[in-house]
Amino acid sequence: MSQNYESGKAMDRKEHFGCLKVLGIIAITMVVTVLATLWVAKAYIFPSEFKPVALTEKEEVQLSAKLNQLDRISGTDIAKKIGASGKTKKVDLEKAEKQDAGVPLKYSEEEAERKISFTQREVNAMIAKNTDLAKKLSVDLSEDLVSARLLVPVDQDFPVLGGKIIRVHVGLALSYEKNKPLVALKGVKLMGVPIPNAWLGGIKDIDLVNEFGADEGFWKAFSDGIESIKVEKGRLSIQFKE
Repeated sequence: MSQNYESGKAMDRKEHFGCLKVLGIIAITMVVTVLATLWVAKAYIFPSEFKPVALTEKEEVQLSAKLNQLDRISGTDIAKKIGASGKTKKVDLEKAEKQDAGVPLKYSEEEAERKISFTQREVNAMIAKNTDLAKKLSVDLSEDLVSARLLVPVDQDFPVLGGKIIRVHVGLALSYEKNKPLVALKGVKLMGVPIPNAWLGGIKDIDLVNEFGADEGFWKAFSDGIESIKVEKGRLSIQFKE
């Protein structure tokens, strides 16, 4: 009789611990689910703004020199358009002052440098000069790939997400092959979920220069003006044609 009693108590204890174990698993699952939901909401539905890149004084000088060089290549005033500091190397500053003062300056392409290179920090710093994009766009440079994260406001009338800001992630392949640039969309992720190629018009992984470069227009002009282009970790380098 005593043995049966002890056996019954042991079974009761096992059942008791079994129930506690199940309740513990349920509680842990609920906590993990709540935390995961909060993380998704924070990361994708209510994402924080990006922190703009601030260059050091030395980096500002180097960037301004590059932009002035690009101005001379393209014939535009890019440095002023993006709000660069205007600091530059002595020789570049001297030429810029002559141009700004309206002093006649003989045009020459002798010794003109046609290659320009930007670091990832410089690219993001140029974006930061634009007040509309400063905290909404960031760019990453890796081997033959340009990646961009963008915070996009959703129209108020849009169901569920109306008035919210969502995170978009875009990948763009960029390299130089067969004597011409290669530009191809690698994909677009919306709130961390890849968008189907059909929704992108079927252009995923298609070489846009090869597809549209035969006709007169942007892609042909772009291709015809590039001698080489290379994207590597943290750097973008472009060689322009004469």
